[in-house]
Amino acid sequence: MATETKQTSEPDGVLRLGGPGLAAEPTGDIHEIETDHLEVSMGPQHPSTHGVLRLKVKLDGEWVTEVQPEIGYLHRGVEKIAENRTYFQFLTITDRLDYVAAMACNAAYAVAVEKLAGLTVPPRAELCRVIVQELDRIASHLVSVGTYGLDLGATSPFIYAFRDRETILDLLEMVCGARLTYSYIRVGGVARDLPEGEWRTRFRQFLDEFPPMLDEQDTLLSENEIFLLRTRGVGVLPPEVAVNYGTSGPVLRGSGVAYDVRRSKPYGLYPQLDFNVVTRPTGDCLARYQVRVEEMRQSVKILRQCDQLLDEIPPGEVLAKGARGVKPAAGEAYASVESPRGEMGVYLISDGSNKPYRLKWRSPSFVNLSVLSAIGRGWKVADLVAIIGSIDPVFGDVDR
Repeated sequence: MATETKQTSEPDGVLRLGGPGLAAEPTGDIHEIETDHLEVSMGPQHPSTHGVLRLKVKLDGEWVTEVQPEIGYLHRGVEKIAENRTYFQFLTITDRLDYVAAMACNAAYAVAVEKLAGLTVPPRAELCRVIVQELDRIASHLVSVGTYGLDLGATSPFIYAFRDRETILDLLEMVCGARLTYSYIRVGGVARDLPEGEWRTRFRQFLDEFPPMLDEQDTLLSENEIFLLRTRGVGVLPPEVAVNYGTSGPVLRGSGVAYDVRRSKPYGLYPQLDFNVVTRPTGDCLARYQVRVEEMRQSVKILRQCDQLLDEIPPGEVLAKGARGVKPAAGEAYASVESPRGEMGVYLISDGSNKPYRLKWRSPSFVNLSVLSAIGRGWKVADLVAIIGSIDPVFGDVDR
């Protein structure tokens, strides 16, 4: 006899669908027939496990009793490569980590080296950094939201998301000539100033046209009964568990914890900008989706302020003197930025040469993915697809 999805009544009167989640593994009260436990391999594949992720899943019928992520298929040893490159040369390698949000990777590394070397970034370069990082944040969240809809069977939001993302990639291409691996943010500043003329016109046009298009795309999912049944109350991550696992970004803020590096550990121009740290209290798959959608709206708010600052901070120097041949004194430093997936940090040790003695990358995708073994238990196999998508891992960032 087929096992039916368990239903639980919440205090707000909303009917929730799903298993017992983190609270307990499936027990006999949700099964009419006890079955033999089966261990299966889920992935690595696209879609479902987002590329090079393999899950070792133990099943009791359709119910997941244990899930263990198995990673390493994309490992390239970038932390070791850093020891054999100058500080300037290694920057291009950072693009290949979280390749969906390469600007954040550039920024995390650059801020760490600047802290180690005591470099001061010119104000105009700081402004350029914020603009490209927030544009890239929107582009990354569009990939996340669009592919999440596709994971759960919705095609139109995916097409809409990539339509809007193309506009952003066009803007970034006009800035640095690349559409994915940018190497635009450099140690001590940026590669070049932002273009004027056509770029500024298209930038402002995007800020006007994107919000209503985002609302339309969001409506296709957030008002879709199937999407809500697949995400609401599924994969609940309690705030204390999220903190104990060290999660960050939308995964943490979707559990109600208002931690955002841009506010908690301010850097660059962010202390001067007005924006909200987005949180949701429920900690489920739907909450993590909602956080990403609202963060795109907050990024537009930030970019509008930056558009005004472009007139107030005149063009000029965009790279600190001596940045190309940086040779920090012996010491160590840690710095982090808020990437679309959470706190992306770099720990550096210098021995006084022009190459890092040691580099350690703190990747949010790796840390966030570790919680899957906790919140994946007690759900059906199909629910695992929704839970993985809500975490939004990028495996260049996971495997490093």
